[in-house]
Amino acid sequence: MSATTVVSGSAAPTVPTSETMDPKRLVAFLAMVLGMFMAILDIQVVSASLSEIQAGLSAGSDEIAWVQTSYLIAEVIMIPLSGTLARIISTRYLFTISAAGFTAASVLCATATNIEQMIVYRAIQGFIGGGMIPSVFAAAFTIFPPSKRNIVSPIIGLIATLAPTIGPTVGGYLSHTFSWHWLFLINVIPGIIVTIVAWNFIDFDKPQFTLVRRFDWWGLLSMAVFLGSLEYVLEEGNAKDWFNDEHIVMGAVASAIGAAFFFYRAFKVEFPVVDLRAFSDRNFAFGSMFSFIMGIGLYGLTYLYPVYLAHIRGYDSLMIGETMFVSGLAMFFTAPVAGILSNRLDPRVMMAIGFTSFGAGTYIMTGLTADWDFYELFIPQILRGVGLMLCMVPINNIALGTLPPARIPNASGLYNLTRNLGGAVGLAVINSMLTTRQDVHYMRLREHIDWGNPAALEQLKNMAANYSAHGLDGATAAIKQMVGLVQRQAMIMSFSDVFLFLTVLFAAMLACVVMIRKPEARAAGGGGGH
Repeated sequence: MSATTVVSGSAAPTVPTSETMDPKRLVAFLAMVLGMFMAILDIQVVSASLSEIQAGLSAGSDEIAWVQTSYLIAEVIMIPLSGTLARIISTRYLFTISAAGFTAASVLCATATNIEQMIVYRAIQGFIGGGMIPSVFAAAFTIFPPSKRNIVSPIIGLIATLAPTIGPTVGGYLSHTFSWHWLFLINVIPGIIVTIVAWNFIDFDKPQFTLVRRFDWWGLLSMAVFLGSLEYVLEEGNAKDWFNDEHIVMGAVASAIGAAFFFYRAFKVEFPVVDLRAFSDRNFAFGSMFSFIMGIGLYGLTYLYPVYLAHIRGYDSLMIGETMFVSGLAMFFTAPVAGILSNRLDPRVMMAIGFTSFGAGTYIMTGLTADWDFYELFIPQILRGVGLMLCMVPINNIALGTLPPARIPNASGLYNLTRNLGGAVGLAVINSMLTTRQDVHYMRLREHIDWGNPAALEQLKNMAANYSAHGLDGATAAIKQMVGLVQRQAMIMSFSDVFLFLTVLFAAMLACVVMIRKPEARAAGGGGGH
């Protein structure tokens, strides 16, 4: 069993005195990585298969989105809470319970017979699964010596970015080949394995059950209201026309009140549900900001590509998955390179290269047309995958690599929360931009298509003649087709605007890179050298 160091009244796992990686701990870490992969994968695994689930459960179009929203709301509450829970019951108990509960909830999702059951089971799955994600980041930076970070950091960076990227691919394949039930049943065998390995191999820290008496239940309630309502507003706002909907207004008010009470409790009580002091470390604060931006890019593009391929190209879920798999392959092959470079390059240089690669990919996409398919999207997706991996590894090291061991479990929850919130905010902004910019472009295009435009009249005449030749009302059909063409072009132009916005955002990150200090290797808590 590993020794622990008490820092500020809390037990924290120490890094080993040896520079070698303990095989038992390595097995435990790999099992934890698999658990994290399942939890993150399930955010997006249903995104390409919602229509199949909707048909299978006879759900309404306004209900089916909650299959994803309920998971996200529940997960975003658990992620920051996990650090405190790990201190109270230990990483071993937390991860084992999370893995077992996530597996059981997956089975429940597969057996759901109506949309109400599915929404409840997905919320349970998201809440319990959220406990696995920060634990992996915490373990990576506490149980291994700093010299091994070039191995473990790329692993967690790869999983954190690869899982949501290939989620639509995996989901599309499973629902297309088998049925939507397998989106959840696929978790059962890995979940059982992770549960058994976690119970038998995790020995990083000891439980502190006495902390239960000091637990801030009011802080937990306020955090749940704050983050849950915020996630709801961001997820549903655009579809409900934002503050023109009373439920969105109520959610925003609840989130604001919950936030005020949560931050008051966080700075006033002796043992807050989430310790925000990690943000006093400049590198952690900047690393969290970068993680927030990476969440926008990661989840934003995972959303944008399928929308374009489905609405403009008419691809089904399997074809979308096959097209998007390019980014996943690029990440997979870049991960070991990122690990090698992390030992040889200043992390700020790596981040600059990664932001440039990602920005170059989105800049190419600003030239999007209705004819782009796999080959035109090939290079942008490679640049995206390479950029994500080259960014995530140094960002992880900058944010968590210099914190004292006692703060890492809690800080990893906050760090992962910023990425998820970045994704939620990014999707809200992207959806709003797509809607508003499409309306703007449609109005501008419509101005040029009038009875005084000879080219438009000629096009309408040709369309009408073609329909009339098939015995249809040529004039009416031609006008409908012209409206459809204008709407499609307006949508494509709105996609270009969003890609330009992302390009500018990642270009701005280059300026922020110079504001962080180069992280020095933290001395090993158990006396191990670097």
